[in-house]
Parts: sequence; C-alpha cells; structure tokens
Amino acid sequence: MNIEQAVFNNAPINLNTLIPYGFKKEKDTYVYEKTFMNDDFKAVIKVSLKGVLTGNVYEVATDDIYYPLRVEEMFMGFAQDVRQAYRQILEDIKNHCCPKTYFITPQANRLTDHIIKYYGDYPDFPWPKYNTHGVFRNKTNKKWYALIMNIERKKVDKTKTGTTDAINLKIDDKKIPTLINQNGIYPAYHMNKKNWITVLLDDTLDDTSVIALLDESHTLTQKK
Repeated sequence: MNIEQAVFNNAPINLNTLIPYGFKKEKDTYVYEKTFMNDDFKAVIKVSLKGVLTGNVYEVATDDIYYPLRVEEMFMGFAQDVRQAYRQILEDIKNHCCPKTYFITPQANRLTDHIIKYYGDYPDFPWPKYNTHGVFRNKTNKKWYALIMNIERKKVDKTKTGTTDAINLKIDDKKIPTLINQNGIYPAYHMNKKNWITVLLDDTLDDTSVIALLDESHTLTQKK
C-alpha cells in the first residue's frame, strides 16, 4: 500500500470540495500543487473524476521526481522528513475534502449515522491489526450490541466472492432459525451462533430491516 492509499483508505473524496480547496480542473482531472520543505520540494496531487487520487513529489531545482519518497530502505533521515511532510499535505486534503466515514460500504456508514443519531454511540476500533472492525457498545453497561467488520463474503456464504462490510447483531435465539433463511442474513461469523447473526451490508437487506434488527440488539443488551 503506497502513501496515498494509506491516507485515503476508507475515505471517499467529495469532488465538489476540490476546487474550493485549491485544486484546478484540467480536462478530466483535478490537480493540486504545493511546495514544501522551504520550497525545495513540490507535491503534485491528481484526482480523477472517479475520485481516485494519485500523487508525487518533485525536487523544485531540477523538476525531477524525488524517488527516495517510496524507497523502503530510506525510511529514515532526510527522506523520512520529506515523506512525513508530504503525508501532512495529503492528510490536510483528506480532512477538508473527504466526508467523515468509519467503514467501507455506504450501507455500513448509513447504519453508523443512525446509531450516532439515535443512541449517541460511536464505534471504537480495539484491534490495530483489524482496523476495519468497529464495535458499538451499550453505554449503560458497555456490552456490545453491534460489530461492523469488513470480511470476505465467502466466510459466510461459499457461493459469494469479493469483500463487503457485515454487521453482527444479538437477536432472540428463537428468531434466529427463521432469520438465517432470509437473503443477506447468516449464522454469526466469529461469534456465538446461538445468540448472534451476521448481516451483509451490501444492500441485500434494506436499511429499514437492518435497523429493526439493530434496535433489537441494542434493547437486548440494555441493563436490566
């Protein structure tokens, strides 16, 4: 994963924010240029109409690409200083041009907005190795009522390919045998299948149906 991918992972760019930020439209590409490190280097960052961002750093004196930027063996010293300064430029673009999102799929982020609005709970990400896995806890007792994670579809359905966000929810165990016969709902992935289910967040199941299950999970984890 390169620097640009690392910064903009899970952060879609709002194209409407680019020109106000300072980008210029050149045919089918938005272009932003900024000098840094005492104007010795210049960052040139491009965003396509599909929202794909690429970038590079040039030495101003020669207009040559600064190749040490991406050489792993040079992740120390001056090259590291240039890399960090370039990353700060990217982070500033992200902060100004990307809507706040926590997860990858649109449905996962819509559900997160619902949780924040109605329960006031924000996800926490307890596993650095799995930074796409976010937990929602009931504020009355800190019990989990939802876990959103990005997984391979085949982990829950061997007929499917690719990856998607999914949510684990706590449900009345009497309902689970019926629920898992619905499209998009499966026995829980990596959790107790007696009390939990997994729902794929790829719009197989509409938001209203998922929210009903989410609200039940929240209720079941309330302090008695």
